[in-house]
Amino acid sequence: MATNNRTADASLESLHRIFTVPEAPDSTLGLIEKELSENLNEFLRTHIAATEKPLAEIEKDFSNANIPEVPSFVSDHTQLLLNKLVAQSVHTAAPTFIGHMTSALPYFMMPLSKIMIALNQNLVKIETSKAFTPLERQVLGMLHKLIFNQNESFYQQWMHSADHSLGAFCSGGTIANITALWVARNAALQPDGEFTGVGQQGLLRAMRHYGYDDLAILVSERGHYSLKKAADVLGIGRDSLIAIKTDDNNRVDLDALQTTLTDLKRNNIKPFAIIGIAGTTETGNIDPLDQLADIAAEHQCHFHVDAAWGGATLMSNKYRHLLKGIERADSITIDAHKQLYIPMGAGMVIFKNPELMTAIEHHAEYILRKGSKDLGSHTLEGSRSGMAMLLYASMNIISRPGYELLINNSIEKAHYFAHCIEQHPDFELVTHPELCLLTYRYVPAKTQQALLHATPEQRDQLLELLNDLTQFIQKRQRESGKSFVSRTRITPEKWQRKPTTVFRVVLANPLTTTEILENVLIEQQQLAQQSTISLPEIITLTDQITKKSTKIDI
Repeated sequence: MATNNRTADASLESLHRIFTVPEAPDSTLGLIEKELSENLNEFLRTHIAATEKPLAEIEKDFSNANIPEVPSFVSDHTQLLLNKLVAQSVHTAAPTFIGHMTSALPYFMMPLSKIMIALNQNLVKIETSKAFTPLERQVLGMLHKLIFNQNESFYQQWMHSADHSLGAFCSGGTIANITALWVARNAALQPDGEFTGVGQQGLLRAMRHYGYDDLAILVSERGHYSLKKAADVLGIGRDSLIAIKTDDNNRVDLDALQTTLTDLKRNNIKPFAIIGIAGTTETGNIDPLDQLADIAAEHQCHFHVDAAWGGATLMSNKYRHLLKGIERADSITIDAHKQLYIPMGAGMVIFKNPELMTAIEHHAEYILRKGSKDLGSHTLEGSRSGMAMLLYASMNIISRPGYELLINNSIEKAHYFAHCIEQHPDFELVTHPELCLLTYRYVPAKTQQALLHATPEQRDQLLELLNDLTQFIQKRQRESGKSFVSRTRITPEKWQRKPTTVFRVVLANPLTTTEILENVLIEQQQLAQQSTISLPEIITLTDQITKKSTKIDI
């Protein structure tokens, strides 16, 4: 794809060429497509993460705010993208990239994505999507049946109903959560007599009509940040998202939840939604969903389960019991771009009762007419791509038993890694895995013992130094480009709820081997020795505590 002294022009003839399907595989665009595929394949084979340039240098390549007055040839611009963008991108599919939700994709996603892009269907309306609309409705039905397992007559009645929807495809879990809580709010403040509903008359008049002083949503302190966005967007305010403390397993404290609900009602505040988490973002823990369903029913609250992380576990007959009670939810968020292995931008919200989504139904004569089967009448987003096609393809090509193998493998790999950490004298497992997430940190064996004998002041000092060391190791490991784990801050019961910086690992990539996991620990132990500040101070303080405790024992 070598450049030359040609000059592109913005003529109608040249524009017509780039909008025309290439006539032969050896056409210019055909050759570009072939070379681009080869370059991407090479990138996926060889790269781990971008280490060639610091971010400040990369920003210089993208610092010109002027729209070009002279067009570029496709071949020249493709080469620029390969040099400036692809070469400096993160290879999220690398088996050593185990820090985030993004993972390896089935390779068939690349060629099948061409169907979605080439057809460019818009799922807002059946006139711009045709077969994609019933396909998306079927995919929502398949997920609904996986969760709620209604009989066949239920799906014959509701899956393609013009006036109802089993759920909505979204760009991700954030929009899915907002949609679920939007439905919950509108149902709680529904039309009543002359009051035509919050969606029509607004929050202020709705509160006056029902006589509430405020509204509230309740979720554990491990709730995803998207829930605060939802509270903001829905007009109840972020402070009305009430965070309930968690137990030492990062699950919502049910006694604290009940106490909070009683206090809210005493203060004339309407709790309209309770959220259970099926796989917390930081630790992968699962709330007691059955008990939460009982509490939600008792207090007449909409019960939403944020299963963006854990929802795919339902594919596994071996592990779906971990989500017991999820079938009692009113609505559920699932992200297909996590463990359903779909490209980014595929979230879903599924509603148990198909009639619930009528609470947010909207129409427009020019696009979303009453009686049509347009999906846009029940979605927050308007124009959307046909991402459901990729999930449909994946569920057919991989199948449920195939997904079960992937889910089982990821959970069992997390248990293996947890065992490696527990067996290593210089590492501490902070949260045990329920799904494929876990957290841990590097703590020299002598320091682990010193923490048990330290005074409160010494312990706090050691914990802060360990936080600094964890951050140092994580940044160095990321910069090295060999492997990647993420980090977060949690408040373990073991350390009196002190903010604790930990390594966070997501073991969803089926290509990640046990040898890779063992090498991650080896690399982290070696990187720790490069710390010229935190580690020496940790060792010095450890020795002081050890000597003092030895004298006391004598």
